[in-house]
Amino acid sequence: MSFTRAVMAALQERLAGMDPLPPPPPLPEVPFPPSRVFPTPKRRSPYADAAARHTTALVGIGHVGTRYATDVVLQFQAELAVAHAAVGTELPEDWAEKNGLLPLHSRVSSHRQFLLRPDLGRRLDAPSLARLGEKARKGVDIQPILADGLSAVACMGSGLALLNHFTRECEARGYSVGTPMCARYARVWLEDEIGETVGAKVAAILLGERPGLGTGDGLSAYLVYSPKIGRTDGDRNMMSNIHQRGAPPEQAARRLAVLAGAMLDQKTSGVPLNLAGLDLGDAGGGGYRAPQARVRLVSTEASK
Repeated sequence: MSFTRAVMAALQERLAGMDPLPPPPPLPEVPFPPSRVFPTPKRRSPYADAAARHTTALVGIGHVGTRYATDVVLQFQAELAVAHAAVGTELPEDWAEKNGLLPLHSRVSSHRQFLLRPDLGRRLDAPSLARLGEKARKGVDIQPILADGLSAVACMGSGLALLNHFTRECEARGYSVGTPMCARYARVWLEDEIGETVGAKVAAILLGERPGLGTGDGLSAYLVYSPKIGRTDGDRNMMSNIHQRGAPPEQAARRLAVLAGAMLDQKTSGVPLNLAGLDLGDAGGGGYRAPQARVRLVSTEASK
C-alpha cells in the first residue's frame, strides 16, 4: 500500500471511531415575501446636486432598489448611441476640396479596415504623397493637419474653426504655417510622414478623438517637433476635449500656438519639453471653472 493510501485508511479509521455530530437545531421559519415589493424611492443628496452642476460626469445618479433608475439606463443607452454614430460616420471623399483644403488619404481602403488596421492609417497612399510633394508648401515652422480620426463628426463640425484659429494664432506670433490640408482615414502618427515630407519643424494633427458617452464631437490635437516616421507617443504633446462644452476652438488654438512656440524655442517636444512658465491659460492651473450642464438626451417624463 502506498503512503498516501495508508494515510487515508488511518484517517478513515479514526473518523469512524469518533462520536457523531449532534443533530442541528431546527431552522427558523422563513416568511413568504409579500405579493408586491415596492422599491426604495430615488433620492439625491444635497452634495450630489451641488457637484452635478460643475461637471458633465454622472454624479449621484442614485438607484431604485438594487438597480439604476429607468431614466439613467435610457441616458446611458442614448449616449452610447451617440458615440457609435460618431465612430460610424465617414468623412465624404470630396469634403476637403469643397472646403479649400489639400485632400490627403491614408493607405486605408474602407471604413471597416480603418477601424481594424490602425497601422494603415499612419501612412499616406501613393497619390497623396505625390500631391503633397507637388502642392504643399515646404520648410515651414508649423504644419497643421485636419483629419477625421475616430470622429468625422468632430472634423466636419468644429474642425475648420480650430484649423483657422490655430493658423491665425501661429501667424500672429511670426511663425510660417504650411498649406491647409485634410487627411481622410487618418491616425495620429500620420503627422510624422506628412511633416517629414514637407520639412516642417513642428507637425500638428487636429483630429476627431475617440468618442465617450454623449461626446461624439470632440477634437484632439497632437504636436510633435521634427516629425519623422518612427516617432513615438513619448515624443508628442496633446490636448483633448476641444469642443464647446470643453475647450472651445478659439481658446484651444491659443494654447496650441503657445505649445508649438515652446517646441520651436526648445527644439524638442514630448516628455523633454519644459512647460514651466508657459501661458496656457486656465489649462495650466486649477482655477475656477464655470458650471457645466449635462445635456439630457432622453426623458421619462410624460409630455404635456
